[in-house]
Amino acid sequence: MSTIQESLLQERFGLSGFRRGQKEIIGSSLEKRDVLAVLPTGGGKSLCFQYPAVVLDQLVIVVSPLIALMKDQVANLRRKGIPAGALHSGQTADEKRGIFNDIQKGGAYVLYLSPERTSKEGFQKWILDRPIGLFAIDEAHCVSQWGHDFRPEYAALGLLKDLRPDVPVLALTASATPLVLKDIARALKLREPVRHVHGFYRKNLYYQVETCAGDDEKIRRLKTALRRTTEGRVLIYCGTRRVTESVAGELAREFSGVGHYHAGMSAEARGEAQGRYDRGEIRILAATNAFGMGIDHPDVRLVVHYNMPANIDALYQEMGRAGRDGLDSTCLLLYSPKDKGLQSFFIQSSDAASDIKQSRWNTLNALINYIDGGECRHAEILTYYQDAERIERCGHCDTCDPHSARRMPPPAPEESVGLPARLRKKKSATDALPLSGSEQLRFELLREWRKKRASELDVPAFVIFSDRTLRDLARRSPQSLKDLESVNGLGPVKIERFGAEILDIART
Repeated sequence: MSTIQESLLQERFGLSGFRRGQKEIIGSSLEKRDVLAVLPTGGGKSLCFQYPAVVLDQLVIVVSPLIALMKDQVANLRRKGIPAGALHSGQTADEKRGIFNDIQKGGAYVLYLSPERTSKEGFQKWILDRPIGLFAIDEAHCVSQWGHDFRPEYAALGLLKDLRPDVPVLALTASATPLVLKDIARALKLREPVRHVHGFYRKNLYYQVETCAGDDEKIRRLKTALRRTTEGRVLIYCGTRRVTESVAGELAREFSGVGHYHAGMSAEARGEAQGRYDRGEIRILAATNAFGMGIDHPDVRLVVHYNMPANIDALYQEMGRAGRDGLDSTCLLLYSPKDKGLQSFFIQSSDAASDIKQSRWNTLNALINYIDGGECRHAEILTYYQDAERIERCGHCDTCDPHSARRMPPPAPEESVGLPARLRKKKSATDALPLSGSEQLRFELLREWRKKRASELDVPAFVIFSDRTLRDLARRSPQSLKDLESVNGLGPVKIERFGAEILDIART
């Protein structure tokens, strides 16, 4: 049985120590256990399959969806003197032959390939009698239809276990809920997999959510945030191609180094935009979620969600592109009620099965509740993902520290003057009316109850009820289960589960 050798980290990888979770994940793989591993963006997932290749002195096969990422990792490994190669569509026959010849020599080798290649009959025959130390599935959330980025080409990867049941499988992802992890295990046919969920707590990130009446307020808040963020890169995530171009065009009137990126651009235009962003010629990039997987810049100081994404998984993964160098960075979500309408349209327009659609509705509603939530945002994220480590309060989110120097301030009133007509819209949202003394007392009692029940069930508080629901309960002071039916956010299931408990408090 191979053991983890700390000295190998420095000798072969030039690293002084393991990051959180890496040692446990590697240890389970070396014990030949199937593993479900969640390490957030920037958490060092690649070492979890590269290290076993070296210590086992065997071939490790890595399934990855991104050719650019494969090439980068192969180049990095070869610079360290670790044999590695990638099979992809852009190679010549001689290049592919050279890779197979190197593998034939035996010993450590990290082979990257796309999920499509595993379905080729020639490849399946080739792995049948080959000494293989590990199969690693990177971006494993793509396997699950319950996840935020399902890819059909991943659906057949369970055949690896059929062909080589003796080889352990390591499924890696940056974000996956317990439900998605269960589906990944099913799809990949993992056998009693060990779960390792680590590193969702990013101490250097300040989480901030602002509810805006419409685009005029959003653009003013965005500009104010950009004036505050004078160093490092900025990523602005938009919900549609049209909004992406519109926001970039508006920002370019005032700021230099502004660009945009979305799937509607030609491959050449996208490549040019990414290249300019990589070189620092573009400092502020407005993009759809097409700009995502494999993006790794250490100095992103600000990530703004101009539009709310589809779910918490997407939000967390995109926020995770901030502050990879460990320095303080801010993640700002600008929410307006019409954002929910956009995501609702995407779900309704989908041709997914009814149970998948219902799952998407549930995750969208969970995100809305997170936005409205009044608990520590980092603590809620850790509980949502069932991280191995939990905290009560982070001290650096808009709930725990609303006066932080990292919080992006509201714009001055005069900043709305001169906005173009297409961005000036009548304010449609109003601030919630303040609670009376007795209502405020009920609200605080309900919050305490929610916190206790969330702890007992080991779920985030927003999964129980949002603050909006608690405020409505506090105002209405319902006296019966029938009265609860008119409370915002209370459906039959929650009334049946929690109705009697909350009535005891709401009646006070």
